[in-house]
Amino acid sequence: MQTLFDSQPLWEPSDAVKQQANVTHYMRWLAEKKGLRFETREALWEWSVSELEDFWSSLWEYFRIQSSSSYTTVLSERVMPGAHWFSGARLNYAEHVFRNASETRPAILFRSERHELVSVSWVELERKVGAIAHALSEMGVKSGDRVVGYLPNIPETVMAFLACASLGAVWSSCSPDFGTNSVIDRFKQIEPVVLIAIDGYQYGGKSFDRRSVVAELRHALPSVRHTVLIPYLSGEESALPEELADIVPWSDMLRMPAPLQYEQVPFEHPLWILYSSGTTGLPKPIVQGQGGILLEHLKGLVLDMDLKAGDRFFWFTTTGWMMWNLLVGGLLLGATVLLYDGSPAYPDMGALWRFAADTHMNLFGTSAAYISSCMKSGVEPGALYDLSHLHCLGSTGSPLSPEGFQWVYEHVKSDLWLASISGGTDVCSAFVGGSVLLPVYAGELQCRMLGAKIESYDEEGHSLMDEVGELVITAPMPSMPLFFWNDSEHVRYRESYFATYPGVWRHGDWIKVTPRGSAIIYGRSDSTINRQGIRMGSSEIYRVVEAVPELLDSLIVGVEMSGGRYYMPLFVVLREGVILDDSLKATIKNRLRSAISPHHVPDEIHAIAEVPRTLSGKKLEVPIKKLFMGIPVEKAASLDALANPQALRYFVNFARTVQERREGTTA
Repeated sequence: MQTLFDSQPLWEPSDAVKQQANVTHYMRWLAEKKGLRFETREALWEWSVSELEDFWSSLWEYFRIQSSSSYTTVLSERVMPGAHWFSGARLNYAEHVFRNASETRPAILFRSERHELVSVSWVELERKVGAIAHALSEMGVKSGDRVVGYLPNIPETVMAFLACASLGAVWSSCSPDFGTNSVIDRFKQIEPVVLIAIDGYQYGGKSFDRRSVVAELRHALPSVRHTVLIPYLSGEESALPEELADIVPWSDMLRMPAPLQYEQVPFEHPLWILYSSGTTGLPKPIVQGQGGILLEHLKGLVLDMDLKAGDRFFWFTTTGWMMWNLLVGGLLLGATVLLYDGSPAYPDMGALWRFAADTHMNLFGTSAAYISSCMKSGVEPGALYDLSHLHCLGSTGSPLSPEGFQWVYEHVKSDLWLASISGGTDVCSAFVGGSVLLPVYAGELQCRMLGAKIESYDEEGHSLMDEVGELVITAPMPSMPLFFWNDSEHVRYRESYFATYPGVWRHGDWIKVTPRGSAIIYGRSDSTINRQGIRMGSSEIYRVVEAVPELLDSLIVGVEMSGGRYYMPLFVVLREGVILDDSLKATIKNRLRSAISPHHVPDEIHAIAEVPRTLSGKKLEVPIKKLFMGIPVEKAASLDALANPQALRYFVNFARTVQERREGTTA
């Protein structure tokens, strides 16, 4: 697979940056305390994945994990699934948050479309979490019970989660922009006892009343004994519809002050439940443990992302994306977490950049799709806003194109560390990403994350170097799912990750590991185009197509036809006023032919109004392919899991034509 990545780095860390890096401090500590010396970041990674027990036990000591009982074994056995970590240890995630309480810096800074900048002190955060935990206990919530939040990215959501964690209860959340059925599909599986919800929210300048949805949720979730309502849209506890007459107002949750107490739970006690996207079936409820997430997030944020106590840490996310959970993890090391609720494009594309300037943000986390939108809109963050405090920009969600890398250094900040990362909800962390010790190359993720034994496999399970293959994990990680809820025999769990390579986690991405230890992600392997034996990642095509000035977005799909034929149409979203004529089609095809190869030229190009996407912004490549293969829309995609379900109508109709072609009834 041909690539066009520059050989010269866009950024290199200075000696001062390297010396001040958290991971450098950790390596010095290893040398002093353990007699282990590593000259390079790559050597440290090799040790972290070959000596798993020594690596993770060193982190336990380095981060001074508080445990009411000592562990007897670091790792029971190097098997997947079935590995058990730190047996015998008892701890509490929330306790590790509040040991970092500061009197001089805020715990949370928050802004939304409806609220000016709000600061929440550590004292206020601890006081309110204690009151909420007490109120939940009074409701009968105990360790292991599920509490769910139908909530946006606001301080109250963080408070409710931490209160649950302190009790040993299990948290799960959905963003209020999820469709009603989508929320029910998720929450009903885990039988929550308390529902905490908002009355409504604002997005893009428009208000959305959600009180009727809350009533539907209560009706559909018979396990819920208490419903708590936060007056987020109205700003006050106003009159409620009859079906919500017995609801608990949020003010009642804060009425009784109580000191925070921390239920000591086993290392593998459930902390929260996340969900797969649900685009192709019932979302999988992914259960992750208190101890595994605690260690993984400390490792990832401190050693991989170089986050420090007192840093101001932001990721643009909703509560329905794992990045919200990672963002809250910043509190574990005493960082100030920055929350934003609203559209990144309201009132204009400068909204988040103004937020960065106003909060003196140090780490700005976002998605590759947002960076692409900024590029298309022509916004100039570096020229318009004071970003002098910003030292790192994180990008995830999908592969960031080389042009995206270039844009950041040309239009945001030339001395910025750009950390493109890739991981998954499945481990609530990154597999490959950034290191402040290494140079940044356009289109590349700098390295594999510590403790994550990432390899590229061919179809036979052979490890590849400098070749595109399946992204696999060949050694267990503490934050891997404990189990899927209601999957007692681990059938769905095994099918999801271990069906292709027994005992090896297949993640579903195409990856190439370069000789220098960096990585390139080429998109989802289960949507990969295999044309005439040539395997193609969709992101490589998008990179070229979406650089055409007349285009805003695109979707590529490949499907096997009868008689060994292969059909690969390209769908494009045009800028206003642009017509998809023969000249523009020729331009697109010529660019693909010259930039990549003739194999990457589509059979046809069609104009569409919008690309269908999941709620987390991923393009619906796999469900569209399933539609083209004749699978009914209700089985190919869950409409409630989509950000723009109306966009599917075009493809449902188009699929009829594809079916005729597949069956050979049309030319």
